[in-house]
Amino acid sequence: MKKLGHLNRDIARVLAGMGHTDSLVIADCGLPIPDGVECIDVSLKMGVPGFFDVLDTVLDDFKVERAVFASESLTQNAAVAARIAQLAQAQVAIDHVPHDEFKRLCRQAKAVIRTGECSPYANVILHSGVIF
Repeated sequence: MKKLGHLNRDIARVLAGMGHTDSLVIADCGLPIPDGVECIDVSLKMGVPGFFDVLDTVLDDFKVERAVFASESLTQNAAVAARIAQLAQAQVAIDHVPHDEFKRLCRQAKAVIRTGECSPYANVILHSGVIF
């Protein structure tokens, strides 16, 4: 049995296959999943697991170079806005785009991890960095 890293086999597989600048989306339960993009659905019920639960486990096992958020999250979701500030302090480049553009960018992702989160604009596109 796996001891370190992500236990979800689908998430672990996607993370292991990521190359530099590839992207992965962590989404609330309402974000539309683009056709052709793998959806790893970890939602159990409204709010479970939460966006931050999944984000934290992915960040523990994934080198992130850049994160993209919907610009609406800055005014519509104080908890996400606070996490954006923390990521910026951790030397992750942060970009903000309108929500419609965010949804278009999701088409390029290797996968979308769908959470049970049900607060507005609790979504992020994580771009892979390199560990060397």
